[in-house]
Amino acid sequence: MTYAIVYSSKTGNTRLLAETIRDTLPTGDCLYCGAPDDAALAADRIYVGFWTDKGTCDADTAAFLSRLTKQVFLFGTAGFGGAPEYFDKILSAARQYLPDGVTVCGSYMCQGKMPAAVRARYESMEDSPRRQMLLANFDAALSHPDDNDLARLRDAVCAR
Repeated sequence: MTYAIVYSSKTGNTRLLAETIRDTLPTGDCLYCGAPDDAALAADRIYVGFWTDKGTCDADTAAFLSRLTKQVFLFGTAGFGGAPEYFDKILSAARQYLPDGVTVCGSYMCQGKMPAAVRARYESMEDSPRRQMLLANFDAALSHPDDNDLARLRDAVCAR
């Protein structure tokens, strides 16, 4: 079965996931790996990765998802982590861009580090429990995606 890996990565987190998928699957079956492009549409299965923007996939990924007609495996990263329910909500929102008839054969989400500008924005907020929570989450995200995240991704990909 041929496959393509399409991803949008603002900070490098989702690119790391895409590279892990590419390194996990048989290289001879890969038709395309890179930014959203119609060249990927020839594959039997498309692995589509995104960064989270306002609770769903980024706009470039949303536009690409709307053109799919075959099997898709969704994967992505989000600055906030720790709650599977939050990741499920993001994946569900991304699925809304898929046309009827597209089969989602798997999915995976993990936390990803955020740019330093985000921490600076949090630091400039008035001191409050919310500010402290945002700063703690930012610091916890710095190591992600980590080796455990990548191992879980490999397991999710191989299960399909």
